[in-house]
Amino acid sequence: MEQHESSRLGTALSVVGLGTWQLGADWGDVAEKDALAVLDAAVESGVTFFDTADVYGDGRSERTIAAFRAARPDADVFVATKMGRRLEQLPENYVLDNFRAWNDRSRRNLNVDRLDLVQLHCPPTAVYSSDALYDALDTLVAEERVARYGVSVETCDEALTAIARPGVASVQIILNAFRMKPLERVLPAAREAGVAIIARVPLASGLLSGRYTRQTVFAENDHRSFNRHGEAFDQGETFSGVDYATGVDAAAEFSALAPEGVTPAQLALRWVVQQEGVTSVIPGARSPQQAVANAESAGVQDLSPELLARIRGLYDSRIREQVHGRW
Repeated sequence: MEQHESSRLGTALSVVGLGTWQLGADWGDVAEKDALAVLDAAVESGVTFFDTADVYGDGRSERTIAAFRAARPDADVFVATKMGRRLEQLPENYVLDNFRAWNDRSRRNLNVDRLDLVQLHCPPTAVYSSDALYDALDTLVAEERVARYGVSVETCDEALTAIARPGVASVQIILNAFRMKPLERVLPAAREAGVAIIARVPLASGLLSGRYTRQTVFAENDHRSFNRHGEAFDQGETFSGVDYATGVDAAAEFSALAPEGVTPAQLALRWVVQQEGVTSVIPGARSPQQAVANAESAGVQDLSPELLARIRGLYDSRIREQVHGRW
């Protein structure tokens, strides 16, 4: 699989990675053997990058990755985790002592001495402007708890604030055919600074797969049931903040644009991969078949200018008004 590299990250990542939120929690139940099978299928398909977090299943996702690595020592996988969601979301909780405790827990879960990449997990906006915060993150690097650090953000303004800090190696941001605002300023700024862009929620929580209807019922413990209006965390993390009915109708139009032999999900992922400045896109998968199909999007032919224009037109006419001004 094609690899992308950025100067601050200092290592190449597969253009399609694997997000492992699904393997921890909030997407319904996934058995341990099924989770391991997903990781194995992804690696066999050329994926070299896993993204996780310390709160996905209260560490279950991290521990599953550790179990996979133990069983597959031949697999050369770069693992990014996140921290910051184990305490109330207050700026004063983002301090060195907490960072050390969270990192130590993640290192135990992942069974490593040093984390490849740790990302702040969508902290309060004020955190991104704190000099003391970046001093603390630099200390983690100096103590060899982490090799490098980045941020996961909700808004483009947060991303731009982080990119301006010289120690930030990566920015993880929602980017998909229903969330195009990062194309305007964030991706150009990241390219100029050498910051890696990790694109998350690339299928708009599955909407862009074209598999759902207005009548689809999600499991009670699936965030697509309990967070449609931001009841549990930022609304933008669920269906990219798009009203479900609007999203389903727009996704049907999007699906109709898929070229022959390309699934709607692969079209959505290829759209992200093709954006200049994207280092890796991290779709989740609940089955080996999904993991393989997602990875195959890396080999899809570049989308034509005409198709890109039609996708942009769909965003402008159906989606933009709901999301563009919020994130």
